[in-house]
Amino acid sequence: MLVLLPPSEGKAGTGGGPRLDPAGLSLPGLREARERVLDALVALSAEGGQQALDVLGLSPGQAGELARNAALREAATLPAAELYTGVLYDALELATLGPEARRRATSSVLVASGLWGALRLDDRVPPYRCSIGVKGLPVGPGGKPQGLAAYWKRPLADTLPAASGDGLVLDLRSGAYAAAWKPAGEVARRTATVRVLHEREVGGVLKRSVVSHFNKATKGRLLRALLESGADPVSPDELVVALRDLKHTVEVGPATPSGIVPLDVVVSEI
Repeated sequence: MLVLLPPSEGKAGTGGGPRLDPAGLSLPGLREARERVLDALVALSAEGGQQALDVLGLSPGQAGELARNAALREAATLPAAELYTGVLYDALELATLGPEARRRATSSVLVASGLWGALRLDDRVPPYRCSIGVKGLPVGPGGKPQGLAAYWKRPLADTLPAASGDGLVLDLRSGAYAAAWKPAGEVARRTATVRVLHEREVGGVLKRSVVSHFNKATKGRLLRALLESGADPVSPDELVVALRDLKHTVEVGPATPSGIVPLDVVVSEI
């Protein structure tokens, strides 16, 4: 099973390990693409000023993020499992997983990233600020500005199919990060996405709505339960069985034209 997670804007403040070693990161096929984004991000952030803030989508009050980015090559690192601290990761509670569940997480989870493309949980990187929505970095052909979602499409398409192995791909990424790699062909047919719906009674009628903030928390709890259960589904159908065995209410939607299977997880409490 390969699980694709979004990153989070919330990150640990500092690392405590050795400085960044790009050659030591997993998915070595992404190294050249990572170096190009890293060089561009460090250079832009070192220049500072309003243009750098605008390109990175930062406010004047976030100017300190530029200094952090400018020092990325020398900064102390920490594992990706400890770096991301947003709602999904709070619910997932990686640090409290038992040894076997933690091993499964380390081998199966990839975190999407605007800067790194994708990371495994034990990859060591420094805290950074660079979302997939950044559009003005000079990383395109000839050094032209290019949006990172478009930039990462080819490197990820060349790398992630092999990383998916021959089992299930559980795609829990948010829309912007999902746009950077869309499983295709045989990989798509063993890929499942998850949407969280809140079901409640209003005036005696059951109504459903898509949740946003709590969508992330539900996905974190869902993944934690899967990792702890020892379930190893190899297809969307087997994932549905595993989630229902874990007492989740799951409904299967029609497959997309590429074959990806969308699942709705219905919750009554958020």
